[in-house]
Amino acid sequence: MTQRLHLVFGGELTDPQANVFRDTDNIDIIGIFPSYAKAFDAWKAAAHRTVDNAHMRYFIAHLHRLRDEAAEAGPTEELG
Repeated sequence: MTQRLHLVFGGELTDPQANVFRDTDNIDIIGIFPSYAKAFDAWKAAAHRTVDNAHMRYFIAHLHRLRDEAAEAGPTEELG
């Protein structure tokens, strides 16, 4: 069975109309979730906590789309 992992993260942006973080050292990592539904619930809760700050944004990254398990690993991907 394929896992469909999702990362929820966010932080303060330099401009509300851009996706550039003001301080990458202070990115808020909410967590990694096994389904989009659980990730969405976590995203929504984080977004609601910061609704008064127009520069705060939270995102859902589809981690399962970043890697194709059937493709051969590159030389720097696995050092073992």
